[in-house]
Amino acid sequence: MHGKFEIRQGFTLIEMLVALSVFSLAAMALLNLSGENTRSAARVETRTLGGVVAENLAVEAATLPSIGEGTASGQVELAGRRWRWTRAVVATDVAGMLRIDVRVSDAEGQAADRTLFRSRAS
Repeated sequence: MHGKFEIRQGFTLIEMLVALSVFSLAAMALLNLSGENTRSAARVETRTLGGVVAENLAVEAATLPSIGEGTASGQVELAGRRWRWTRAVVATDVAGMLRIDVRVSDAEGQAADRTLFRSRAS
C-alpha cells in the first residue's frame, strides 16, 4: 500500500551544489594555508641564512686587530645565494668604544642585522 508520501533516496541537485560549494571553500582554504606555510618556511630560511652571514661578519669585525670608523659594504655567497652586506662603525659616548652595525640583505630585502660593541683596538 502506497500512501501519499514516497520515500526518496539520494540527494537533490540543490543539495549536491551546496555540498560541492562547501567542499570547494574548504579545499581553497587548505590550499591557501599550504601556500602560506611554504612562504613562511622560505622567510625563515632567508632569516636564518642571513643571520649566519651577519654573525660571520660580526665575528670578523670583532676579531680584527683594529677597526676604524666608517661604512663598508660587499657581497658574499652562502648556500648558493648572494648576500649583500653593509657594516657601519661609529664611535659611542664611551671613550675608545665603537658600535658596529651589520646589515645583511638578499635580492628580496633585509634578512638580518647584528649590533656589537668593541674597543677601537684589541
